[in-house]
Amino acid sequence: MLSETEVEQYHRDGYVIPDYRLDGALVEEIKDAHDRLLAKHPEFSDYCPALLAFDRSFLNVGRHPDLVAMVEQLIGANFALWNSSFFAKPAQVGTKTPFHQDGRYWPIEPLASCSIWIAIDAATTENGCLRFIPGTHKSRALARHDFNDADGLSLPLEIDADAYDESTAVDVVLEPGQISLHDIFLVHGSEANRSQKSRRGMTLRYMPTSSVYRRDQTDGRRAGPLSMAERTLYLMRGGDLSGQNDFVVRY
Repeated sequence: MLSETEVEQYHRDGYVIPDYRLDGALVEEIKDAHDRLLAKHPEFSDYCPALLAFDRSFLNVGRHPDLVAMVEQLIGANFALWNSSFFAKPAQVGTKTPFHQDGRYWPIEPLASCSIWIAIDAATTENGCLRFIPGTHKSRALARHDFNDADGLSLPLEIDADAYDESTAVDVVLEPGQISLHDIFLVHGSEANRSQKSRRGMTLRYMPTSSVYRRDQTDGRRAGPLSMAERTLYLMRGGDLSGQNDFVVRY
């Protein structure tokens, strides 16, 4: 469980790094599962945007009782897991993630979500750890994002530079098993990995069920399991407050 101070920090700064670490055996299980995924799908060596579409064993991490309890403290007692991703950042070739707000990509209405980032390897400034801009979630609005198709980027949208002050960025340095949690409106990014060590991280995306996952507002140009329209929602706690969410297993 998060302490009262940690809950306050999340709402004040838009993120929190709790005094908590996953069991080392579970971290090793995640590494093994990722190795199995890459053996079947080497195209995901740097980034897999939809883990659960290819291996639902990762769902066991998403419903870990400690993690679910923390999410409930932050977004309430009714919520669903709608996605999980893996940002691998292999040594020397890991891509850069430009500063952005998650909500610019996601078809959730109204926008609301809590993301957990789990360090599978040590995340350092040298190998491209996350960087958060504290307080940038407070407006509860999305700033302008520009399309950036430069090589070496993991995501194509970059937030307008006037929307944040990079000098205030916090490097999220984590040891294996440590986690961070952040808000859907928080500005964040990461540098490329130019070190000799990989920086694997797994994300879990939870939304309150007072919001709706709008499949009709996704990009229809991509079909199959990587499509945003084909994410499976898994109810973690409570019920569907909106009465409009689709929990049919798709992949």
